[in-house]
Amino acid sequence: MKINNIIVAPVLTEKATNLVKKQVYMFEVNLKANKFQIKEVIEKIYKVKVDDVRVMLRKGKSKRAGRRMTTMKLSDKKIAFVKLKEGKIDLFPQT
Repeated sequence: MKINNIIVAPVLTEKATNLVKKQVYMFEVNLKANKFQIKEVIEKIYKVKVDDVRVMLRKGKSKRAGRRMTTMKLSDKKIAFVKLKEGKIDLFPQT
């Protein structure tokens, strides 16, 4: 898997900004990526040392939309919680 395809986007939510104080960053990653690939990519791109990577699968919700109220399923997401040993990533607003 290519480096560009592993990390989809950083997660910028209230929970994610609170975790920055504990040196933990949240990223949405590719469903096929594993912990080792995520750690390697974060270290290469942001030039920081990663201590721990935890991964969570978020199942897609079912929604009803349209004139006939047909049921649609949103796609599944994989969220990675990355804890750093040292350094920081400047993607998040300062708190």
